Amino acid sequence: MANSDILGRNLFGGSSRSGQPYRYGLWKYIVSLLVAVLAVLYAMSNLYAPDYAIQIQTDNSDVAIGTRFVEQASEYLVSEGIDVKQGELTPGGAQIRLHDDQAQLKARTLLDKRLNPIGRERQFVVALNLAPTTPEWLRNIGSQPMKLGLDLAGGIHFVLQVNLETAIAKQLEDELEKVRGLLRDANIRYISTEDAIQDRTLQVTLLNPSDADTALDIVETAYGGNSYEVDLLDDLGGASIQVTTTDDRINEIEDISIEQNLTGLRSRVNELGVAEPLVQRLGSSRIVIDLPGVQDSTEAKRILDKFATLEFHLEAFPGDRPSEIEVFEYEGQTVRIRREVIITGENVTNAYPDRDAETSLPRVAITLDSEGGEKINDATAPNIGHRMAIVFIEQRPIVVSEIVDGERVETTKIETDRRLISVATIQGALSYNSQITGISARDAQELSLLLRAGALAAPMYFVEERTVGASLGQENIDRGIFAVVTGLALVLVFMLVYFKVFGFVANIALTLNLIILVAIMSILEATLTLPGIAGIVLTVGMAVDANVLIFSRIKEELKVSPPSLAIQNGYDRAFLTILDANLTTLFVALILLTIGSGPVAGFAVTLSIGIVTSMFTAVFVSRGIVHLIYGRPNVKKIWI
Repeated sequence: MANSDILGRNLFGGSSRSGQPYRYGLWKYIVSLLVAVLAVLYAMSNLYAPDYAIQIQTDNSDVAIGTRFVEQASEYLVSEGIDVKQGELTPGGAQIRLHDDQAQLKARTLLDKRLNPIGRERQFVVALNLAPTTPEWLRNIGSQPMKLGLDLAGGIHFVLQVNLETAIAKQLEDELEKVRGLLRDANIRYISTEDAIQDRTLQVTLLNPSDADTALDIVETAYGGNSYEVDLLDDLGGASIQVTTTDDRINEIEDISIEQNLTGLRSRVNELGVAEPLVQRLGSSRIVIDLPGVQDSTEAKRILDKFATLEFHLEAFPGDRPSEIEVFEYEGQTVRIRREVIITGENVTNAYPDRDAETSLPRVAITLDSEGGEKINDATAPNIGHRMAIVFIEQRPIVVSEIVDGERVETTKIETDRRLISVATIQGALSYNSQITGISARDAQELSLLLRAGALAAPMYFVEERTVGASLGQENIDRGIFAVVTGLALVLVFMLVYFKVFGFVANIALTLNLIILVAIMSILEATLTLPGIAGIVLTVGMAVDANVLIFSRIKEELKVSPPSLAIQNGYDRAFLTILDANLTTLFVALILLTIGSGPVAGFAVTLSIGIVTSMFTAVFVSRGIVHLIYGRPNVKKIWI
């Protein structure tokens, strides 16, 4: 094992086949220099602190945010005594940069009052933001600063209220259609009424009382058990089947709705690119979301609180009954569609924005699951030449501000919007792949995101929103950074004093190790947390330990070998020990990263990256520097 050409000698600079220990391959210097230059470039973006800023986007307003809007907003803030650093347009609205956090908080309050008058629906979303200041030339090569966790940089804290009444009502409507479908399949006629659903009870009135016993048997077979109670009502010569939902079933619907919303929200948070988020249930009907390192709540709110899905329907046939038809306006025409749903957004497994190859118009390409593919195939195969419609259903919260007891209070109401977004003739039997056309590029982007993330079971609205500061306090953060810097400085001094020239080499490798670690975390867009800083401190210790092992081994070899051979043997014979120690630690770090979450994952990320970088710098880089200094055959003495 000690003589392994793969793991020991050739890979990390061991003796060459020619037997000249003072030789060190040119390619190794090139690799070291290239890694060092790239690391410096990608770590540099962390030196530029972001600006405090205000983000403005439209909510329920048709006002276009342009250059004049930004100028007027900036002039208004200046007139109120706030020094504006810069105003600029963004892809979704406007952004005003300020000099400090106090000006940021004051500016948000002033703009919110000015843009959203009391007693009217909210027209604009005014949110706190941290605007990056990384130079354009760094951004062009993909250099971005590390994200900081909620315990270091704060972030956005949301509490959402889930409208469970809507989820229950939707479930009851589905059950009503199923009951009616069972009766239709058995050729039992019924009377459609508007009040078929009362509280938790479904009631279907039969046209012929003589069918009562048969209908009761059919419904009891389908809805027996502890979830529903089925009864036959006979009143004034009429007969009705009544299905009552039990408390157990109601609780089950609520739990399923919350869990589905949690799953959908986690997917949407992932689409936002937020690292180490917290999405969990709070009480019986609320969900709490923490987005670390994020202050721009505008985009987050636009995605998180949107309840949207799709329904595919066939256009109504001439013989369809009025109760089975829904009427929409589409492109200036009246379109009648069947109420029966073929598939919904829940059957979509993937969706992405695209453009039609012939017309270049935006569209959304969707992929259906096996159930959805079979259903849409069964519906379209016998109806080629007929038209199919896609209904977009959106339930969005409308915020209205009013004065209550002298204080500004925001109330939220849920507004449901159902509209046709596509009516197209069926050219052939559809299957698992399809397209949605007739929408704008922005709607295509947003719709594909929502479909990928999954439909929510119930609409939600924000009951609490705040931008939180560092949970440990700025003083504790400063102390943590001070501890890292102090520890690193003491290590550098110790290595320099104890190992002299070799200590100087180790210090260069150790400094480069930290730069590479920061660069890799920036490239991977990893989030730095306080436990992550602990992982960096541990990495420093492990990197020093590797150098100590190597240099101690070189000291031992100097007793029996000349300097050039002692250096070679010292690196070669210490390498396997270093490799074994680092690999075992790396395995543990990867296990923590796989099964851990939150602070544990933050620690494991920096530790895993640090182990790899410390191996590279301690064995590869430091050896190259040592060979630059002592890589001559006539060296008689070395300072170690």
